[in-house]
Amino acid sequence: MDVFEAIFDRRSIRKFIDKPVEEEKIAKILDAARWAPSVGNLQEWQFIVVRDPGRKLQLSEAAVGQYWIAQASVIIVVLTKNDRVTRAYGRRGEEYFVKYDAAAAIQNMLLAAHALGLGACWVSVFDETAVERILKIPSEIDVHALIPIGYPAENPIPPHRIGIEYITFFEEYGKRWVKNVPKFLR
Repeated sequence: MDVFEAIFDRRSIRKFIDKPVEEEKIAKILDAARWAPSVGNLQEWQFIVVRDPGRKLQLSEAAVGQYWIAQASVIIVVLTKNDRVTRAYGRRGEEYFVKYDAAAAIQNMLLAAHALGLGACWVSVFDETAVERILKIPSEIDVHALIPIGYPAENPIPPHRIGIEYITFFEEYGKRWVKNVPKFLR
């Protein structure tokens, strides 16, 4: 699958058919995540693969009752262990850079899942303390996202996107980029 096709066709999937995702597909998704860029190439991310139905239900409850999450074949929980980033980059590293790194890994996971014929969704609304308790995550590890993955039972229509000419400036803030925007992007 072409990278642009994956970017433009991928959707957040919240309905799944009852079919297990193969281990090799999960491994490819995790491999795509580990190839994401990271600050100083420190690769602070970690992942927990959850298949157990009871734990998936608990995670759904921790995600403010988003019970559709438990219907996914697998949930990958995205974590970061921040000690090296904090030592190297201080407060900005801990407060910002690890979040950027986790986000890059998550985007790679979402695109890889789509390329493999799977559906996924980035879930970031959850009770972090509850997730830590459910998965026995130490306090020095940050939880960034739950990524439910499975075979999609829906094909959502593309959401509206703001035109590039409204979000892009040329050379300085406020100077619109309109004259340089190709017509197909307007």
